[in-house]
Amino acid sequence: MAEERRGEWGSRVGFILAAAGSAVGLGNVWKFPYITGENGGGLFVLIYLVCIVFVGLPIMIGEVMLGRMTQRSPVGAFTKLAGDKSMWRGVGWIGVLAGFVILSYYSVVAGWALEYTVFSASGAIDGADPAALARRFGQVAGNGSGAILWHVAFMAMTIAIVIGGVQKGVEIAARVLMPLLLLMFVALLIFASQLEGFGQGVSFVFGLHTDNFGPGSVLEALGHSFFTLSVGMGAMLTYGSYIKKDDDIIGASVAISVIDTLVALMACLVLFPITFTYGMEPAAGPSLVFQNIPIALSQLPGSTIWAVTFFLLLVFAALTSAISLLEVTASYFIDELGWSRSVAVPVTGGAIIMLGVPSALAASSHTFGAGMEAAVGMNWFDLFDYVSSNWMLPLCGLGISLFAAWRVGEEARRVQFAAGSTLGKIEGLYVTWLQVLRFVVPIAIVLIMLHALKVFELVGLTGG
Repeated sequence: MAEERRGEWGSRVGFILAAAGSAVGLGNVWKFPYITGENGGGLFVLIYLVCIVFVGLPIMIGEVMLGRMTQRSPVGAFTKLAGDKSMWRGVGWIGVLAGFVILSYYSVVAGWALEYTVFSASGAIDGADPAALARRFGQVAGNGSGAILWHVAFMAMTIAIVIGGVQKGVEIAARVLMPLLLLMFVALLIFASQLEGFGQGVSFVFGLHTDNFGPGSVLEALGHSFFTLSVGMGAMLTYGSYIKKDDDIIGASVAISVIDTLVALMACLVLFPITFTYGMEPAAGPSLVFQNIPIALSQLPGSTIWAVTFFLLLVFAALTSAISLLEVTASYFIDELGWSRSVAVPVTGGAIIMLGVPSALAASSHTFGAGMEAAVGMNWFDLFDYVSSNWMLPLCGLGISLFAAWRVGEEARRVQFAAGSTLGKIEGLYVTWLQVLRFVVPIAIVLIMLHALKVFELVGLTGG
């Protein structure tokens, strides 16, 4: 029997869990808690939720819709709807390339989390010297050969799942990993609630700190509402291409957004009580999860168990996102070039591994890439992140929004919006969604790009 090239979700729940897994990633854990506390706490959360409803969610619905309409991956979707000579195909290409580039450095960070999981499981973190733990992250990231090894190990896990196909690989992984991820968050939340710093952590995140809130806070909320839902990289379009024609994409998109937001809020309530209990300053990014948290956990009873749980949670969060990124890239070769999945996934995964090597070496003393850093002021890791986050994702998101709102025929769009959905049949909801997608979302994405490029800082509209 010939290998089945295109898959289909086994159930609506499978799609929701897989798509939520794509949205839930490292940014939920190491970025959202920090920017929430630094930008007005509860005020920021309120504005963020508004941005999710009026920016992130409308784009997601449009992106999933394009996938379901065409049953194709990003490039094929725009080709089918606009023609093989159309410039709209470039939007699909940006999405595929964005997924390719992002996964190359994302897997390096995930490899660090994998290394810390093994390190924690060895019991070495229990009662460890705080100064040694603070230095350890630099040693792990700076060990070029080790970083490459863990990068390859994480990518091997991702490839092994995606090669299994939509139902037997991606969906099964989502059905296992997402519940485990949520259970670990609940366990850590219960643990954090018993700490002395829990009240301070709650106040830091949810208190209405008007002195920290300003125009820059609104732009920060706007930007995170876009990036957190995995829109603009073709992941939701690709996952949408595997759902049935009569599945409810409105309800599914809402469920995905709710899960992603709940995880981000739980991360706030886990991380800051831990850091405040031990008098640490809130931080963002790798320094939060690979320095502050290990130091704090090492001082607690049962530190090995809690550290393993935390870093395994990071690995799972990274893995569910990585699966979608690899699926986007591999789906192009499966759909457009007719490759079998057993060939497309290892080939694209192998190429991503190779592209990730410069990022794995970025923090080491290796001279590889020194010329690049001298020329543009960024190492390969930072350069890939800058280009993908500030250019690729916003441009792809803008293209998807404009295409779904203006290029897709009115009748086809109405049918797709309403298919299988009670909410989708409400005329007022459809009209509101369409007008938001046509006018509000494009303006929001342009603002996101200008904010990411620090244009507003240069003209003095926001703080530095």
